[in-house]
Amino acid sequence: MLFMEDLVSLGFDREGLRPGERPPDHEEKGLFMKYLGVLIALFGLLFAFPAAAAKVEARIDLSAQRMYVKVNGVNKYTWAVSTARSGYRTPTGTFRPQRLERTWYSSKYHNSPMPYSVFFLGGYAIHGTNAISSLGRPVSHGCVRLHPSNAAKLYSLIRQYGMGNARVIVTQ
Repeated sequence: MLFMEDLVSLGFDREGLRPGERPPDHEEKGLFMKYLGVLIALFGLLFAFPAAAAKVEARIDLSAQRMYVKVNGVNKYTWAVSTARSGYRTPTGTFRPQRLERTWYSSKYHNSPMPYSVFFLGGYAIHGTNAISSLGRPVSHGCVRLHPSNAAKLYSLIRQYGMGNARVIVTQ
């Protein structure tokens, strides 16, 4: 074990410094440690909380012929919809929007306009309709029809928050 006398005999002074060495500047060291502490704290905060991604949820209740829209878990809108009539089906399940089309025309059903389309499963989409008097009843070939102004709101929300942060949930 080394004692103070041994350090002095090796050329160190009583403060543990060699001749000509400058003692550390405690103010300099303290400032560095403060900055390092702040940096570590900020870095920790970055990973302590998961990123709060905005979420848009469009829940379609087939039996009620209604769509309930939530943004970040808060109920924003309830709208009448029209889904598949007898002989056709609107798929049930949870989907992520696959494609957005501001202006679209059906290639399958007489070139019918489908404004503000949110495609969620192949050719199935949520879109605006001119047949607004039929909203609230199942009359479509499988798509989810909305009043055009409501379709525009949903389309805008999904564009704003991103398709990866949106879900379409269709229930019986």
